[in-house]
Amino acid sequence: MKRKTGIWTAVAFLAAAVATSLVVRQQFYGSAVRAERDLYISARTDYAGLTDSILPAIRHRRAFRFYAERLGLPETFKPGHYVLRKGMSVVEAVRMLKLGMQTPVRVTIHNVRTPAQLASKLSRRLDADSAAWMAVLTSPEAARKVGFDSLTLFSMFLPNTYEFYWTVGPAEFLERMRREYDRFWTPERDAKRERSGLSRLEVMTLASIVAEETRRTDEMPRIAGVYVNRLRKGIPLQADPTVKYAMQDFGLRRILYKHLKYPSPYNTYINKGLPPSPICMPSLAAIDAVLDFERHDYLFFCARPTFDGYHNFARTLREHNANARAYSAELNRRNIK
Repeated sequence: MKRKTGIWTAVAFLAAAVATSLVVRQQFYGSAVRAERDLYISARTDYAGLTDSILPAIRHRRAFRFYAERLGLPETFKPGHYVLRKGMSVVEAVRMLKLGMQTPVRVTIHNVRTPAQLASKLSRRLDADSAAWMAVLTSPEAARKVGFDSLTLFSMFLPNTYEFYWTVGPAEFLERMRREYDRFWTPERDAKRERSGLSRLEVMTLASIVAEETRRTDEMPRIAGVYVNRLRKGIPLQADPTVKYAMQDFGLRRILYKHLKYPSPYNTYINKGLPPSPICMPSLAAIDAVLDFERHDYLFFCARPTFDGYHNFARTLREHNANARAYSAELNRRNIK
């Protein structure tokens, strides 16, 4: 009987040991993440901030703390954007943070008029704050490294959706944007540009004006043709969007005579030729519209009084004035100031 009792006791201890081992293994290697969740760990976050972010999303918190300490995570975790996948284990989560196995984020840049607006948009999608982005976007040295100056750097950016690691630094971001710029300027686009007689900067600047004049992509080549005609004849562009940019008043709905005299190198009513840099980040459609500008003899255009987004074009000032009076009368009728 004693022998049988000893055997059963040993079996019981063995079963308990196996059960404990299975429980421990489950806590480390079993499912710990309840539901998929994005985790953002800033370069300015300390380890306490990391645990505050991750522990509410997982089970087996003691196991996490133990394994994290064992791997030296408090001193070695990597900032970044991580995706905690449903069913991920404690071991997988800790190793992901230690090795910096980030998931890229998608960053869309478009509808931007100034470096300050771009800095604000980037700070909402990436780790660096707006001050850090603004410092680089206006830095002569940073611009020089990618082949521009601080005034023309804005012409390098192309609207699109890009993938970045969330922790990408502003300098690295600029290098990536330079590669995208070089990729955009294919031999075919450069050949068209050379036929137009415009530099890359001039194409981007003219495209920015065209983009601000119309959202109708089918009309962009015709508007681009008007401006090319004026440039070739030495006629001031007299583009209303450049006045808004000069005044930094993008909500201005009606350009009055007093606005036309606003002193600025961007005001194309008082300066011949193109502004010194783009007045917005032009769409790809607007850039290609400049490269494929329509050849015609129009020198003027004015918004249609039907407010359908299209324009009436004219070859003579007399025709243009008639179009402008019709549009002005409609503005008055609608009480648009």
